[in-house]
Order: sequence, then C-alpha cells, then structure tokens
Amino acid sequence: MRTVSRWILALGAAAVVAGASPSRAQQTIRVGWTIPAEESKYWMMRRPAEFPDIGKTYNIEWTQFQGTAPMTQALAAGALDCATQAPLSLANGVVGGNLKAYIVAQHVFEKPGGFSVYWAVMDDSPIKTIADLKGKTVGISVIGGGTQGPFNLLLKQNGVDPAKDIKLVEVGFAVSEDALRQGRVDAVNMNQPFAARAEAKGGTRKLFSLSQAMPNIVHILEACRADFVDKNPELVKAYVRDITSGMKKALANREETLKVVSEVLKAPVPVLDTYLLKDNDFGRDPGAAPNFPAIQKMLDIYADTGMLPKLDVAQFKHPTIVAPLQ
Repeated sequence: MRTVSRWILALGAAAVVAGASPSRAQQTIRVGWTIPAEESKYWMMRRPAEFPDIGKTYNIEWTQFQGTAPMTQALAAGALDCATQAPLSLANGVVGGNLKAYIVAQHVFEKPGGFSVYWAVMDDSPIKTIADLKGKTVGISVIGGGTQGPFNLLLKQNGVDPAKDIKLVEVGFAVSEDALRQGRVDAVNMNQPFAARAEAKGGTRKLFSLSQAMPNIVHILEACRADFVDKNPELVKAYVRDITSGMKKALANREETLKVVSEVLKAPVPVLDTYLLKDNDFGRDPGAAPNFPAIQKMLDIYADTGMLPKLDVAQFKHPTIVAPLQ
C-alpha cells in the first residue's frame, strides 16, 4: 500500500517539520492544522483573546501542513501532540506507523443536502459518466487520503478499476481548478472554497460526488496522541474545551467567522459568503462531537475496498476526554 510504505521515510522528517522540544509538551500543545474547514481552530488562532485558557492555562504551537497524512506521520513520530485528521489518515497511522491516538473532536462532515466533495470535468468534456473515466487522468487531493475510499468504491461500482483503469495523480484542492482548466487532468476533485470559485467562473460540470457512495462522511476530526493525553489529561481537556467553544463561536457569529476564515485562507469574504455555514456547505456538530458510528462505517468501506484491515473505532474513543466539553 503506497500510503503505508511512506512511513519509514516520513517519520524522521516529520519531527523536523513540526520541530518542538519534548520538554515543552507539558504546558504547550503542539497542534497541526490545514485548510479548509477548521473554523474552531481558526478562531483559536486568530482570536485567542476569546479563549481565557490560551496563554494562561496552556500554550499552543501551531504548525500548518498541506494535508492530514503528513500530520499523521508527525503524530506517529511524536512531533505533534494533536492534529487534524481524516479517518483514513488516522487509521493508516495505526496500521503503518504504530500510532495510538484518541479522537477528541470533529470538524466537518457531509450532511444530506449540503456540500459533498465532488469530481468535476469541463463542460465540453466527452466524459459523461463515471464509466467514461477509463483511460483518463484523474486528480485527487492526496493519494491514500480520506476521500479515496468512497472514490474507489464509486469507481468499482461503475466498472472502473481505480488501480488499473485510470491514471491517478495528486492535485491539491487549491490548484484543482487550474489543473482542470489547463487540461493537465480530465477530472479533478473539488472542495470549498475552491469549488465555489470555479462554479462562479463557469465552464465546469459536476461528474459525481462522494455522497453517492456514503452519506454523512466525516471529513476531518481532531486527534491527539494517546500517550500525550494519558500523561496530560487536564491539559488536553482544556484544549478540547476550547475546540468546543470555538465551534460554538464559529456557528453563533457567522459575520465574524467569515472574517476569521478570510484571514486564514486569504480568500475574499464575498467568495466565502457564497457557501460558508450555509446550506451548501459541510455540516458541523454544534458541540464538535465526533460521530463514531459514521467513522466506523468509513473504516468498514476502507476495509471493503482493500485499503485497510478491519478496525474498530472504539480504540480511538477516550472514556471522558471528547467533545463537547464545557
């Protein structure tokens, strides 16, 4: 498996990327983050005065990554304490990196009728169905990342072998539109806010979305190393309380959330306003509570498509340290 095979090389590098002294971990949490859709953490980063414990009870060292898989590697290497994760990335950490972690919160999921990550083609493309992808170059944000399980399942259901019938290439969400318009890929995945930007320009067409494979997909969650949580339970509780509070603030004050997200994503507020926290956006639990049954269903899909062995989500659940925490 390509993702797992990267671990040996990646673990040593991860410690350098996140770079923080273990001696500081007792009062400082080293947190990995990425974009998009981490509004509770963006609030904590950009509006720390709204969180009385930050800078007093504990500190946070923020490190940005380009995706969840590198953060999994950093967690497994002990270079991060907590980080944004996709269910598949986290599971790969268990299988390939001997990672033990707890899921302490959830950021976004796909709700019925809301936004679902989708694959787009150009309007004039001859590709009309999933079956038409045979022999084509298809972009995906991360090979082995969280969207690939449902993606593989949909292709197989339509007679396309994702390992043999297409050329799969990594194309980050931020450059997916350009890759499609420039002809570097025949189809590519779209996520917000980049999907809204592409739709506003026109000329592209939705081919299929992940919701066709599975409803209520959990895209990103928050996970912390089990050894760190076990050694520092009160510290992690304070962090999870702030994640909970950050989610509530994000949902309660959309106008300020638009400003916060604009500062982080460097995207204009008018673009964000077309979708963020609206019906055409991802879903967010008001208390940032993880949907463990939905995560289990995702793990089962990954096992059914040969991406993972069978895993029980219960191994990721701490008995008391999980959002919502007040």
